[in-house]
Amino acid sequence: MTRRLPKFLALALCLWVPAVLAESFIISDIRVEGLQRISAGSVFAALPVGVGDLVDDAGVRAAARGLFATGNFDDIRIGRDGNVLVIVVAERPSISEINIEGNKAIETEALLEGLKGAGLAVGQVFQRSTLEGMQMELQRQYVQQGRYDANIDAEVVPEPRNRVSISIDVDEGTVAAIKHINVVGNQIFGDDELTKVFELQTTGWLSFFTNDDKYSKEKLQGDLEKLTSYYMDRGYLQFRIDSTQVSVSPDKREVFITANVTEGEKFTVGSVDLSGDLVLPEEDLRRFLLVAEGQTFSQQLVTSTEEYMTRRLGNEGYNFAKVTGIPEVEEGTNVVSMKFFVDPGKRTYVRRISFKGNQRTADSVLRREMRQMESAPASAANIEQSRVRLERLGYFSKATVDTPAVAGHDDLIDLDFEVEEQSSGSIGASFGYAQDAGLILGLNLQQDNFLGTGKRVGINLNSSKYQDSYNFSYTNPYYTEDGVSRGFNLYYRSTDLSEVNVASYTTDTLGAALNFGYPISETQRLGFSFGAAETKITTGIYAVQEIQASPRLSNRYDYWFESQLQPDGTYADVEELLPIETLPPEYLSPPTELGFLDENGNNFLNYTITSSWSQSTLNRGRFATRGAANSVSLEVSVPFSDLEFYKLNYRGEIYFPITNAWTLRLRSELGYGDGYGDTTTLPFFEHFFSGGFGSVRGFKSNTLGPRSTPAELYATGRAAIALDENGVPTFSNEFGYAASDGKILFTPNRDDPDPFGGNVLIEGGAELIFPLPFIEDQSQLRSAFFFDAGNVFSTECGSSQINCFDVDLQELRYSVGVGVTWVTGFGPMTFSLAKPINADDADREEVFQFTLGRGF
Repeated sequence: MTRRLPKFLALALCLWVPAVLAESFIISDIRVEGLQRISAGSVFAALPVGVGDLVDDAGVRAAARGLFATGNFDDIRIGRDGNVLVIVVAERPSISEINIEGNKAIETEALLEGLKGAGLAVGQVFQRSTLEGMQMELQRQYVQQGRYDANIDAEVVPEPRNRVSISIDVDEGTVAAIKHINVVGNQIFGDDELTKVFELQTTGWLSFFTNDDKYSKEKLQGDLEKLTSYYMDRGYLQFRIDSTQVSVSPDKREVFITANVTEGEKFTVGSVDLSGDLVLPEEDLRRFLLVAEGQTFSQQLVTSTEEYMTRRLGNEGYNFAKVTGIPEVEEGTNVVSMKFFVDPGKRTYVRRISFKGNQRTADSVLRREMRQMESAPASAANIEQSRVRLERLGYFSKATVDTPAVAGHDDLIDLDFEVEEQSSGSIGASFGYAQDAGLILGLNLQQDNFLGTGKRVGINLNSSKYQDSYNFSYTNPYYTEDGVSRGFNLYYRSTDLSEVNVASYTTDTLGAALNFGYPISETQRLGFSFGAAETKITTGIYAVQEIQASPRLSNRYDYWFESQLQPDGTYADVEELLPIETLPPEYLSPPTELGFLDENGNNFLNYTITSSWSQSTLNRGRFATRGAANSVSLEVSVPFSDLEFYKLNYRGEIYFPITNAWTLRLRSELGYGDGYGDTTTLPFFEHFFSGGFGSVRGFKSNTLGPRSTPAELYATGRAAIALDENGVPTFSNEFGYAASDGKILFTPNRDDPDPFGGNVLIEGGAELIFPLPFIEDQSQLRSAFFFDAGNVFSTECGSSQINCFDVDLQELRYSVGVGVTWVTGFGPMTFSLAKPINADDADREEVFQFTLGRGF
């Protein structure tokens, strides 16, 4: 900015300097007066003359201009005292404080950053011209947002020691609403059809939430580009926007937009050719031609063809390649010939790969994920694949890559990867709460990136209302350099399934497993696991009939007796209580069906082999938005195990981006298991279950599918507990009675039998992922509308089981609802509201569900 001397000062210099410096002289010394904050050295550095120089009138004027150019002084006077050059200055004040009030649309930090760029910041020299320019620029920014009545007031308050404070009062006004959008000159497409292309809209009943009726210059420019694309994608190659008018009502609250257009003629494509330096075979590049002879011309197809060819060339190392689609209109016709000119540039190589942002993770962990090597041709596909692999690790919330050219070389680039680390585990005590498991307490070390080495280590001691578990696991994902993983785990679990809506029994399991994983492609892996586990099943007297045969003698009773009760209500003799062990077997009826434990015992040592295949093209490890994942696993217990069974399981999910913010997710899970050899059915403690989070929401966890059959307990006569002092028995009335062949059958009062699971699982669902309104940072949130479907079936239903079906798709259960997952410092916290659509009388519904530590 050009600085001018005040008029009175310029006049004083013109009159005073010649009088003082009537003749030239050699400077013996320079004396500066009036300095407060600025050092004398800064003044000497700005002077074009120094001690020993010959100075004349022109030199003095040059010195004055040099000092004024620094912007530090309001007034400068130069004189002579003998051979001493005397400079008297008046410093401009410095800024001690900047206060901004009234701004909402533009954050204070952004405003302060803009002021700093303009030269207004705490500690800098104050210049009023800069402040005035800032006011005008700020006013312009608000006008571009449609705030035509915005007003900016600035007050400069002098303070001691040659300082000033600046107070900026912002009245942002209101955003003018769009009253009318008019397109003039269109004949092919109607106004309604064209205005639907615009992001800006006239005020509607949803505008309060969408703000689509608020004028913005940037949005209008984008809408005009969309309008141009709309025509050019439909063959109107010569379409143009002649002019645009934006007018504002007198009260500055309404905006009227008019666009004048010329549509032109509709063109079709004639010949399509390639030209330039085709460094790849022509038939290879022609595969990417989306433009074909006879098509209606589409600029979108031209642009897509350019992008695909550029990527193909980039995969071969031509990272600076340019492909340009050149339309040539055949004179006198509505036919356009397309020629794609290929300029590959030089083939580029990667000089160096560097990493930034990995404070905890070793460079070697990131480097082994690279598919682009140093000194190799720079492949765009390999570079992108390397970046995606970093995000899939789960250690980083995001990964970006920059490819700067190496200075002095037109065929070399560097790869600069920048990652943002996120928590990949936890160390120390933890707690959580899940609706189905209750309070969860734990002492654990769980690290997917242990000490930054990329190895997974877990030491977990956890306790909840239904399970105590102790587990140690270790996995090295790069046991070999080519990505073969190896790991092992040791565990002990004591589980009471009655606490999570499953038939009453407990299991104690001690086991170990050795795991290997083999990569077969960039996105696919094979896995193998060899395990051994000893499981002990413990049941109470109420064990369901599918687990233990029923009817059976209750172990609550220690005695039996032959009743001496007479028809008249008196006793023929004193009754005698006899040990229960002496009860004659013929007094009890044999069970109609044997339970699993009756056939197989209750203590099992099983050796299992599990093989799996997995594929993942998801774009990130958490909160994916595109890609797919599939996995198939088969677990088989080897023939010399106590139990012989197998389980086959499939899981899959796929994401379809709809817009930048909306995504459709489809998921499914299928499972089948059975026994083989001497084991006739799948062990009940290996059953599949359905309902709850990750399954069919709206139904209680694990409650869908077959139910168990309550136990039936026999005793003779009436259930005597003891005899009183007169020899009269004291009877138990805890259970309901039912007479059967002279004996008494006691059935525990279980109106709602426990779920028992089944050997067939069918589940699926759809989720429409959407951003929550009024929340800017969505990176730690996921919300979705969902539709869930599923159930558990059994191919070996017991004769007395209820809600038990062989595979029947008509028995699938459905629910709809909305769910939100929020990643907190304690882990993911998930809530859902769901409404079952076709719940049966036997199903257990649960509309509101939540959990801490697991996503939906």
